[in-house]
Amino acid sequence: MKLKTIRARYFPPAIILEFLDPVLGEVKYREVDVASAFKNASSVDAITTQILKQEHLSQSRFTHVHGLLSRMFEKLNSYSDQTTTYSFEKEIATHSMPMTNCAFNKSGDKFVTGSYDRTCKLFNTETGKELRSFVGHQNVVYGLAFNNPFGDKVITGSFDKTAKLWSVETAQCWHTFRGHSAEIVCLSFDSTSNVIATGGMDNHCVLWDVRSGNEISKLRGHSSEVISLEFSNTGDLLATGSFDSTVNIWDFRGAKNLHSCIGHRSEITAMHFNFTGDKIVSSSMDGTAKLWNTTTGKCEYTFSGHSDEVLDLAINPSGNRVVTVSADCTARVYDLESYKCVHILKGHENEISKVAFNSHGDRVLTASRDHTSKIWSATTGACLQSLDGHSDDVFSCAFSYMDDKILTGSKDNTVRLYGLKSQTAT
Repeated sequence: MKLKTIRARYFPPAIILEFLDPVLGEVKYREVDVASAFKNASSVDAITTQILKQEHLSQSRFTHVHGLLSRMFEKLNSYSDQTTTYSFEKEIATHSMPMTNCAFNKSGDKFVTGSYDRTCKLFNTETGKELRSFVGHQNVVYGLAFNNPFGDKVITGSFDKTAKLWSVETAQCWHTFRGHSAEIVCLSFDSTSNVIATGGMDNHCVLWDVRSGNEISKLRGHSSEVISLEFSNTGDLLATGSFDSTVNIWDFRGAKNLHSCIGHRSEITAMHFNFTGDKIVSSSMDGTAKLWNTTTGKCEYTFSGHSDEVLDLAINPSGNRVVTVSADCTARVYDLESYKCVHILKGHENEISKVAFNSHGDRVLTASRDHTSKIWSATTGACLQSLDGHSDDVFSCAFSYMDDKILTGSKDNTVRLYGLKSQTAT
């Protein structure tokens, strides 16, 4: 295989080698973990030399890899020496009708929003200026995603039963994907950005080829609406969650249903892989979350404790903690190794509908129907900051990849942007 590029991933720390398979024409990745080397305080020179030797890279790659590691080391060290708060930067009225969703690109310099006005819009994070309007859907634009880490494409899914692939640079629609017989409510790119998965109210998940726009396969196995889906970081698995109370695990390249994870007593609300792809955590309207083994499809543990529906969950980047949020107005942080509830996050005055970890895994961000978002310490469980200002339910919240921005979306039809304000700890 031919090496195309070498890039850095800051959280968890790794060097990513991107290869092109000349036979299959597919892009493949190999990750070189550098977290332990940083923890052991190895020099950047030593780590670079070790990577070149381990991966059989030529000495001509030394300067590039050394530069990636130096910037990574600087970023990780600077964060650990600081206490962080976020200051309000701007509020943006995005659409003429209610907003449905919003998301950052990886660099955090752009974000997209979807709306009942049938459009998706692209904004500059720094200025708040609208850069592009993606027009073409005939009904509500509900699902949207960048092809991170590249960020040159956006996929949108609509109640008009189609998905569309757009150019970030020109707003040109490259493909319209037709194959669902009902509304599309969830979607994602795979880790190579060569495959798109869409899930719909027709009980199906459909896989699409990004280059040709053709349907690859239709995954049938659920008996009710598919409302959540995710590719594993390892690039071989796809998970789908449904209102039929099950999670299906697929070998998506072979279109094979490997496991149907049965155990929840009500609709699935969210589910995510851990970083290594060997576990999935799902949440449900039955008030629980469950940990599944992706190799066996068996439930390893049921996390209980919420007194109402569990509406969302997030797993930290290292894969050892999960946070669940509920209509009972609380969030709970669980250790995925001991299964213990280590923190109960109390402070919201209405149901919490969305949650996210930051890239470092030490902060939790929640969005609530009480019109606020809150930032919590994942280490102590303390509420560090309340982000006020919206006049209606907050239904979306996200950290940028570098953790220097926060984006919140509300039923008041605005997004609010917050920027990192760092102070050296004393």
